[in-house]
Amino acid sequence: MARSILLVNGHPDSSKDRFCHALCNAYHEGANEGGNSVSRVDIGALDFDFLENAHAFTTPPPADIAAVQVMLSRAEHMVLVHPLWLGTLPSRTKAFLEHLARNDFLVKTEAKGLWPAKRMRGKSARIVMTMGMPAFAYSIFFHAHSFKALKAGVFQLSGFSPVRHTIFGAIEMSVENRQRMLAKMRALGRAGK
Repeated sequence: MARSILLVNGHPDSSKDRFCHALCNAYHEGANEGGNSVSRVDIGALDFDFLENAHAFTTPPPADIAAVQVMLSRAEHMVLVHPLWLGTLPSRTKAFLEHLARNDFLVKTEAKGLWPAKRMRGKSARIVMTMGMPAFAYSIFFHAHSFKALKAGVFQLSGFSPVRHTIFGAIEMSVENRQRMLAKMRALGRAGK
């Protein structure tokens, strides 16, 4: 069954030389092969600053982010591809997600003290993370802490379900290793997952 997908390249550098860009290309190609429709966003090409206070969450986002909100509102599935930097996602990637949440888009804040309403119910998500260390080391020694925080604190809090993940480690190890990763992304895209 064909799906509408929002594919986000969460690498802050918009260079086409980044492996996150290649992973997004592979996913996009696979999604097209599978008959899925894809809207793609490269955050490195968007115009936005960092939020400086909590009040900013209650105001409309910049035009580039508002356009992404429209794309996400039309999508059934969201894929976020990002590198692991200093144990977590890059600051610009986090800033993108903060802007995306503005104006009650991801969650609607109710009366003081009540749990926010999940605005992304009915949508699924996949988080794809790249890193230099082996994926098993990130999962075992670091307990995949930043993935768990992103999954629970952004995606599940907003109502995405299910939230799946793919961790690509040791991305610099070999060309063959990267080719396997690209093939996996193409297969995920084809399946719309």
